[in-house]
Amino acid sequence: MDENATRHDRQGLSLRIAHDFESVRLLLIDGAGLGNPLAAVIPFDENCFDRIEALTRLLRILHGRPQTADTRLTAQRRRRLRRMLQAVDGHQTGATYREIANVIFGPSRVSAEPWKTSAIRDATIALVKDGRGLINGGYRDLLLKRRRS
Repeated sequence: MDENATRHDRQGLSLRIAHDFESVRLLLIDGAGLGNPLAAVIPFDENCFDRIEALTRLLRILHGRPQTADTRLTAQRRRRLRRMLQAVDGHQTGATYREIANVIFGPSRVSAEPWKTSAIRDATIALVKDGRGLINGGYRDLLLKRRRS
């Protein structure tokens, strides 16, 4: 598909608008056109706030306004995601948890306490487990904001 692609089908006009590093897909129904006022339908579900933020980003793009900072992936979360991928990659290539921990946390931290009762051992196992979760579909939740229950 082109950078800004359109397609007509029985549902309506399907658009893909690319801007910088983001891409937004729209479906214009019932003969709606870009020259007419449009409405957004946002379901009131657990992802409603995320959809509202996405709509706000789209409006800023369409009206040529500067983008606001995207706070969904904090620096801490990005760092943990990187470690999760390193850990699961090491595990899939046959590395032991201790070898994985040496790469991620450094040999001096790993050897500083007994391995069997080490918090670093537990953290490494959790990184592998959570990394597997990402690979098995958890990546879909990456861009959702965390919410308090």
